[in-house]
Amino acid sequence: MLEIQKRLNNRFYALLALPATAMGFGLSIQIAALSWLLTYQYGLEISDIGLVWATGPIAGILGQVIIGIISDKVWIWNGRRRVFIVIGGVLASLMILALPNIGVIQAGLGLEGVLGIAILISMVLDLSINVSFNPTRSIIADVTPEGRERTKGYTWMQTVSGTFGVLSYAIGAIFGNITLLYFGVFLVFAFSVIPPFFIKEPKYLGRYGEDEDAIAKELSDSDDIPQSISDASLSRIMISIRPLWGFLMYGIYAIVKRLSGFEFPGYYFEIFALIVTIYLIGETLFKSEEGKSREEAGKIGFQKVLAAHSFSWIGVQSMFIYFFAFVSYRMPELTAVGVGSVVNWSFFSLNLVAAIIPVLALGPLANRYGRVRVHATALVIMAIGYTLIIFFGDTPWSLYILMMVAGIGWASIISLPFAIMSQKIAQNQMGLYMGLFNLSVVLPQLVSSFAVGDIVQAVDNKTILLVICAVTVAFSAAAWFLVSEPKDEMTENPALLDEEIEKKLGD
Repeated sequence: MLEIQKRLNNRFYALLALPATAMGFGLSIQIAALSWLLTYQYGLEISDIGLVWATGPIAGILGQVIIGIISDKVWIWNGRRRVFIVIGGVLASLMILALPNIGVIQAGLGLEGVLGIAILISMVLDLSINVSFNPTRSIIADVTPEGRERTKGYTWMQTVSGTFGVLSYAIGAIFGNITLLYFGVFLVFAFSVIPPFFIKEPKYLGRYGEDEDAIAKELSDSDDIPQSISDASLSRIMISIRPLWGFLMYGIYAIVKRLSGFEFPGYYFEIFALIVTIYLIGETLFKSEEGKSREEAGKIGFQKVLAAHSFSWIGVQSMFIYFFAFVSYRMPELTAVGVGSVVNWSFFSLNLVAAIIPVLALGPLANRYGRVRVHATALVIMAIGYTLIIFFGDTPWSLYILMMVAGIGWASIISLPFAIMSQKIAQNQMGLYMGLFNLSVVLPQLVSSFAVGDIVQAVDNKTILLVICAVTVAFSAAAWFLVSEPKDEMTENPALLDEEIEKKLGD
């Protein structure tokens, strides 16, 4: 074990963040270049672009859950997460290399259209990233103690990852998206393959800081099942993700509808799925954890996190996929290259803030006021930023400034929920629940890929995109205010504990 890992100093947190940074950089490349590439180089329609982007959520549904379950159980290359990070990183770098060469691949295979090739490459890329993303996040929880150090690990993850995300959009804006793609091949490979071999993983999950030889002897002298085993039956998974059933219903229907042409008349199924979603999320958020066993309270708390987190990703993913259409509508004088440049600088501004404030602001504020409260407030600010773009986003510079406002919420979305979620579940099932938690990201993304894409294509005024984004993020913020703070926050923060005591006395 490196000395920096024993001391849990900042250099270790930076090293620990590099594998997640590699996967985040891969996603940044997709966000910056994929829609632009498919629109202006290959001539695909908005609905076709939505179909290509839908491969990501589909890959996430399969990849992160399955890899999470497996990585909780295995021990390969002296690690539990290492092998998946390395394999996913190698595959992701190869698929990024393939993106600017879709036309070459098409010609080599003798095919007429690029849509099928784009879908295949995008799916393999997303599957590769998802193979690695779960382990890159789970390993942070594996090697840090619960509480402030865990929060610090995830805020450092976002700061390092966000910094390189900013770099990706700067490269795309200054040198072009093709240069960005080739640069990304090398960075994703290096950051995912090298750092994992310098991080010592614990062999026994949930036993942080204990002597492994002593744990091995303890287990050999007892009949206990090793702590890396996860109970991951299909029924348990479905019960755990109950707040997301409406999203799952819609996702399955939307995929079948798009691929087979079958659809129910009107929009009755879509409306039904929306009603189911709102009902299940509302029911979950108003459940009480009081008087429940620790295990039962943890399950309810985890479901509340899923419910609250889900709608924020509609507001984020929709913006990432279709922002080029909004920019093109509000600034019709821009050329294709100009649209790409404005989009990249906008995302640069968003991620600049997201890279700076997690360690400098979100972490300290979360320690003082609680992670849930700080995260909900950050989402309120993001919704305000989106609303201001609706009214004032008519010039590149106004977009850049207002995207910085929205960046406060984006910084929180990709850092604090992981710390909150990791305190709600058993440490020895981190991979499983990290994969299930990811469903609150990927299932709503199917709504972005299909429903929001159809709306943006059908409505002439592309400002509708930012209206959808603002409303969904605001809904998520309201939901987060109904989620309780993790118990460790109460014990570490006397002010929060006093608040809770006063509330109980008042009741």
